[in-house]
Amino acid sequence: MGKTRLEAFSDGVIAILITIMVLEMKVPHGADLSALMPVLPVFLSYVLSFIYVGIYWNNHHHMMHTCKKVTGGILWANLHLLFSLSLIPFATGWMGENHFAMMPVALYGVVLLWSAFAYFILQILIIRSQGEHSLLKQAVGSDWKGKMSPALYLIGIIFAFWMPQISMLTYVLVALIWLVPDRRIERAISGTHEG
Repeated sequence: MGKTRLEAFSDGVIAILITIMVLEMKVPHGADLSALMPVLPVFLSYVLSFIYVGIYWNNHHHMMHTCKKVTGGILWANLHLLFSLSLIPFATGWMGENHFAMMPVALYGVVLLWSAFAYFILQILIIRSQGEHSLLKQAVGSDWKGKMSPALYLIGIIFAFWMPQISMLTYVLVALIWLVPDRRIERAISGTHEG
């Protein structure tokens, strides 16, 4: 089975998620800068979530370039990933509207952890379907980012019940780690084209 429909559907869902998040931001009443202060937490939540969704879209795009065929398991794992990502707008809105309160920050971390888990499952199924010497397996290597991120999300979830500010810093840290360009897959793909 080809991967074109999976990629197109995933791109469409991710684009809709970003659209939903931005439509949830309400225009403040008032024409001066002080009118922006009450919506600042909503805006900051949106920025962080936009970055996360962008990171997933970027990494999904690269990962699918290593995939030669799509199995039923990959289709379901991809749907699982899209489902977990579809919860980000809800968690984002709740967290921003409640000014980074304890439970919304914890739920946001749970959604991030779930998305990381779903991405990992998809990655494993792609590697398994492509064989022992799959391009993705070579590119991922030890995957220190993929292993460290869930641990940091768990720390963030736990801290949300005492110090939500630490949780938010943890979530920002994970996003910053992934924002650093990861060229593993690009190098692996270009290596196969050169050889």
